[in-house]
Amino acid sequence: MTAVLPRPRRAETGPAGQPPSDREAALLGTPMPVDRMRALWVTLVITTIGGVLRLWNLGHPTDGGSPVFDEKHYVPQAWQMLRNGGYEDNYGYELVVHPPLAKQLMAAGEWLLGYNGWGWRLTAAVAGTLIILLVIRIARRLTRSTLLGAVAGVLVICDGVLHLQSRMGMLDIFQALFVVAAFACVLLDRDQVRERLATAAGEGWAWNTPFGPRLGFRWWRFGAGVMLGLATGIKWSGMYWVIAFGLLTIAFDVAARRTAGIARPWVGMLRRDLAPALWSIGVISVLVYLSTWWAWFASETATDRHYAEISGDGSLAFLPGALRELVLYTLNVLDFHSSLATPDGDPHPWESKPWTWPMGLRPMLYHHESGNQIDGCGQSDCVQATMLIGTPAMWWLALPVLGWGLWRTVFRADWRYAAVLVGYGAGLLPWFVNLDRQMYFFYATPLAPFLILGLTLVLGHLLGRAKASFERRGTGLLVVSLYTGLVVANFVWLWPILVGEPITPERWNAELWLPSWR
Repeated sequence: MTAVLPRPRRAETGPAGQPPSDREAALLGTPMPVDRMRALWVTLVITTIGGVLRLWNLGHPTDGGSPVFDEKHYVPQAWQMLRNGGYEDNYGYELVVHPPLAKQLMAAGEWLLGYNGWGWRLTAAVAGTLIILLVIRIARRLTRSTLLGAVAGVLVICDGVLHLQSRMGMLDIFQALFVVAAFACVLLDRDQVRERLATAAGEGWAWNTPFGPRLGFRWWRFGAGVMLGLATGIKWSGMYWVIAFGLLTIAFDVAARRTAGIARPWVGMLRRDLAPALWSIGVISVLVYLSTWWAWFASETATDRHYAEISGDGSLAFLPGALRELVLYTLNVLDFHSSLATPDGDPHPWESKPWTWPMGLRPMLYHHESGNQIDGCGQSDCVQATMLIGTPAMWWLALPVLGWGLWRTVFRADWRYAAVLVGYGAGLLPWFVNLDRQMYFFYATPLAPFLILGLTLVLGHLLGRAKASFERRGTGLLVVSLYTGLVVANFVWLWPILVGEPITPERWNAELWLPSWR
């Protein structure tokens, strides 16, 4: 949406006599590709393929018709919400330990298809499919290449973490969806700000004050706040991205004002952009988060709806009644999470720490059955299992990609890598604060889209510029094609343990490449 900006008197030149057209070009950078219809069809076709794979035999496997792994927590809670009108009422001690939004979304699938694997996994599959679409469009915007956007979509389809999490009645794929959507809004806001400043520079009134012009209402930044509020309504770790993306938008604003030749870009950001950013990213995300508790607020019997009365906690009396109950309930649950430490000498068999997540060194076994009661592998003894594994052809490159991205950020001021690193770091670094806490690899689900975007940027360097020589471009295309084919082949190999197909014990052992995978 175009803002209605004031039109002060026109200046014939920019700062230091530089023509305004030069500033316009610097602000706008490389234009988006003009193949909009082709890009749309590429996006829809790849997303459809990914959606079919996400939905393939979605109701399988189950534990004798019941949920598997941590589905056992969230799927019954979603069913309670469906019965109660949007809230949980299971009073098992601190069993309800996450905000309600993901479970409400799962309840929608259960309402449509019933209390079965298809029902409790349907909306997760839809969320995983939407991530494919978003990453394609984000990658195209970052690289200005429809081809690289398509490559990014294929990589998302072929990532084991995103694939399996899209087939589980758990929370993390929903958070990944809203975080990626917020990231897309931040990037669109960046481009919109630069377009508005370019308009001001072209019309010669960008420099009438040393702080630069006001930029009008920024709908995309507002959208980022909404998406971040929804991400926090899935899990409280969404607040990490609220802080990270808020700082990222401020950095983008300073860079845009500096590029426009504003005399005092930092002060201009403080005077023109900071307060609206705090409103759009900060306040709006909090309000949206609170709105996800609508059913809890409206109820009288939801879990800990009257926590203060039950516990006798008289603190925070200055807050309105229902809000006070929610804050105290939240603080109690956060204390539960922070004190959920790994017992000395008795860790969870599939626990992992955040330094193992970038390369997926300690995956998670979600479901495992073996013996002659399993058939379909061509032998009397079969294995049926699902394991959360990041496709090694991508995840094992995480450290080089992150290192290259950091180098490009520091020494080449490449904002694209900086933005991807911010999204990745917000999902990884906070977990190093309390290493005694129990942690698991599925916490890394929101990292996967940012890893893929980083890989896509690297592939863009390998591909070469569109105007490069025929030999250079052809060689780059060959390298990108070979790598993409390797990822697809790796995904095909992992397919049986991502969807629970019966395999022989020998094939099961062949799937477990590292000792830490066992």
